[in-house]
Amino acid sequence: MQTALKLVLEPIFEADFVPTSYGFRPGRRAHDAIAEVRQLIHAPRSYEWVIEGDVEDCFGSIHHGLLMEQVRRRVTDKRVLQLIRRFLAAGIMREQGSLAATPSGAPQGSSLSPLLANIALSVLDRHFQQAWTSRSTRDRAKGLPSYRMIRFADDFVVMVRGTEAQAHAIKEQTAEFMAEHMRLTLSPEKTATTHVDDGFDLLGFRIVRHPSRSNKLGAYAYPSKRAVREIKHRIKTLTKSTMTNLSLDELIHVLNPALRGWTSYHRNGTSSRTFSYLSHYLWWRVIRWLRKKHSGLTWKQIKRQYWGSSWTAPEGARLAWPSKVPVGRYHYRGHRIPTPWTTPTATGRATTRTAGADA
Repeated sequence: MQTALKLVLEPIFEADFVPTSYGFRPGRRAHDAIAEVRQLIHAPRSYEWVIEGDVEDCFGSIHHGLLMEQVRRRVTDKRVLQLIRRFLAAGIMREQGSLAATPSGAPQGSSLSPLLANIALSVLDRHFQQAWTSRSTRDRAKGLPSYRMIRFADDFVVMVRGTEAQAHAIKEQTAEFMAEHMRLTLSPEKTATTHVDDGFDLLGFRIVRHPSRSNKLGAYAYPSKRAVREIKHRIKTLTKSTMTNLSLDELIHVLNPALRGWTSYHRNGTSSRTFSYLSHYLWWRVIRWLRKKHSGLTWKQIKRQYWGSSWTAPEGARLAWPSKVPVGRYHYRGHRIPTPWTTPTATGRATTRTAGADA
């Protein structure tokens, strides 16, 4: 029922969502959000300050009344509205079998919750979109800041072209707006104002501005330290001495999905050195695992048995070495991102249908 409801509601609300919202939307990726941020940092835009927004327990704190108010802006069918409200108030089953009430928030893990969260957070999107569209060329001459928010689910950054004091003022205004209009709280400890030359983390990447080889300033996206720690921890966990009951073929089939998934996500960035480092780390972890598994064999015997152009199991399985993954640039798509409801017109241009009438 939730999936059927999502299929009806999604095209209706997609017509209203702003283009700088990327999370849990069809055809949009985390890489699009990162590309948008980099586009604002590059010259001639040259945004220099970033507000890293962190909402305290965002999905668990969404106010049901305010959310339903946003839903009623586009949906008038009382049966649909009642169904959404019942879904929000249904409660969560605990491990012990008891039912926990849900007076606020959208239960995570369901097919409808991401859409409802985007509807609730669209209030903040429209607030910043209005400030963006109302700016003029005279604002910069007057010393007024220019700013834009890029959001992926409950993670967002506000890019500011102005002074540090203006960036701090925008952060305080954002906190006040969210508290008054959304009943949400910005975490004072985790919400920071940072200069782009110092770098900041976003969606698994560390984005920092520095000169290129041609001495031209540009924004570069590296795998974040936290993301590297997580994949290293995964490799270490799978190659512990307690896993020596596996064959090398079985170990490779356990490691490869994690390696391929991580490198596939981070290949669209400045990741070559990180991939080389991970290959080096993976090499030594597999060597240690083999030495523990074959404690009676010498290093030469282990090398003769398993080493080819890469670690190769007798069954033929090979490790997915990160250093062999090609690294490329993700191109900025901006407003050219298509949706499932985009249809060509007679002039050849793409238009997005407002599906409210059809639904």
